Amino acid sequence: MEARLLSNVCGLFLVFLLQAESTRVDLVPEKIAGFWKEVAVASDQNLVLKAQRRVEGLFLTFSGGNVTVKAVYNSSGSCVTERSSGSERDTVGEFAFPGNREIHVLDTDYERYTILKLTLLWQGRNFHVLKYFTRSLEKEDEPGFWRFREMTADQGLYMLARHGRCAELLKEGLV
Repeated sequence: MEARLLSNVCGLFLVFLLQAESTRVDLVPEKIAGFWKEVAVASDQNLVLKAQRRVEGLFLTFSGGNVTVKAVYNSSGSCVTERSSGSERDTVGEFAFPGNREIHVLDTDYERYTILKLTLLWQGRNFHVLKYFTRSLEKEDEPGFWRFREMTADQGLYMLARHGRCAELLKEGLV
């Protein structure tokens, strides 16, 4: 009972923290467009981190208030791509996608890193995942990573580094 209460309190604190953090970025879509490699993931739900399909990279394109996300996954050793289109919401840097999914840009320097919050409504419950991305296939330990750690360090969240060849194929335009 105490563990469940503590988990709920941590989850509520995380939502409060993320909402406060989310107002900091004045997103310029043209600057954030392009390739991003997923480096780390944080969530208060272990289930989210153990998903069979693991995102390795994204390619973002913008047109007006719409965003297209081409994601590449490692699914049991094979690279699988998926396209999804979303539209900008009333809040700058926040996009809604079909299937009760949202992406919110929490922080970015446009050149080296971006930190996204993904929200998914599943079985009547919102799941939040923070994801850290870099433009580089090699460099992961940049200022953005330390910002990501600051945002997640005191939350009791799970963290998992992701590595693989699918992101490289996406960056080269081969998938």
